[in-house]
Amino acid sequence: MLLSRPMNRRHLLLLATLPPALALVACGKRKPPAAALKPGARVLALGDSLTFGYGATPEQSWPTILAQLTGWQVDNEGVNGDTSAGALQRLTALLAAGSYDAVLVGIGGNDMLRGMSQQATRDNVAAIVRAALAHTTHVALIATPAPEPLRAAAGSLSDAGFYEEVAKAEQALLIPDVYSSVLSDASLRSDRIHANAQGYAVVAQQLADKLKASGWR
Repeated sequence: MLLSRPMNRRHLLLLATLPPALALVACGKRKPPAAALKPGARVLALGDSLTFGYGATPEQSWPTILAQLTGWQVDNEGVNGDTSAGALQRLTALLAAGSYDAVLVGIGGNDMLRGMSQQATRDNVAAIVRAALAHTTHVALIATPAPEPLRAAAGSLSDAGFYEEVAKAEQALLIPDVYSSVLSDASLRSDRIHANAQGYAVVAQQLADKLKASGWR
């Protein structure tokens, strides 16, 4: 087993001159921040009905609003009722047909609603993230809440745990608590599991803010 050598005085002095974010990278604590996407960057939004914008008009979907907020070209590839397996199949053709600067992945809700194996869903989501990362370094995984009726009624939905696991394992950016917070608010829903126009606007703004905080803007 190889053992890392302790840092000498020269290395410590060098780290002291670096900005905090880069110093953490040099110490192996985390990856370098993502480079900012330029206006006009092409972004793939891969997902299900929450990406499609079910419960609102196409102009009110979050990919459309996110494009307005960021200046990016956001392709809405949300399909109503799609599962992680279906999205994985679609992604291959989408990446082969076009060049994307970033990929936003929000899938898995229908798997959970249909009682599919969580391990199978996790494996599919991980495969989607890996395929996207092979195409671009800008990949974000949008966590979806677990379908828990009691928590939904109480306005306290929380993300399914496997999204954080996949993001850590694949070293992708995790976008937590966006869908969960919106779908926990009855005034932002069109039905039990979908947002309304106001809700999708909140999703888009939260995504824009979180992506900016992560260095994408």
